[in-house]
Amino acid sequence: MGVMIGMLDGNEENVDAWKKSQGKKITGLSVKDDTCRIEFATHDLLIRDEGQSCCEHRYMVCDDNLASFIGGTLLAVKIKGASPINGHNDCGERHEIKFLHVKTSKGSFTVSNHNEHNGYYGGFHIILRTEDKSSSGTA
Repeated sequence: MGVMIGMLDGNEENVDAWKKSQGKKITGLSVKDDTCRIEFATHDLLIRDEGQSCCEHRYMVCDDNLASFIGGTLLAVKIKGASPINGHNDCGERHEIKFLHVKTSKGSFTVSNHNEHNGYYGGFHIILRTEDKSSSGTA
């Protein structure tokens, strides 16, 4: 249900977040609390799956050394699907994956988005959102 509701919403916020971030120098990177955070001097770009409905377990994983991409510029973000892991198991549960490929001027890294569910609450709703950095504390 969360995925369907998300699909009814417009794509404006994603487009605005991308336009604000594309070509900017990366000052920090992390994958924590189910969010890929790409930091820039003026703002952070947050990429996450907001399709949570009910009986699902969603999480993000990245095995790449993110520190090696700091100092590069953000060039592209692509989302690609993958075949479900083991399809349906004996309990009727599914494990879906979407790969988030982030291309920078220093190379690319991949974040895998996982959704383990009972077969009813499938899909993903990957969003991009920005958080402006506070100007307080700067001279």
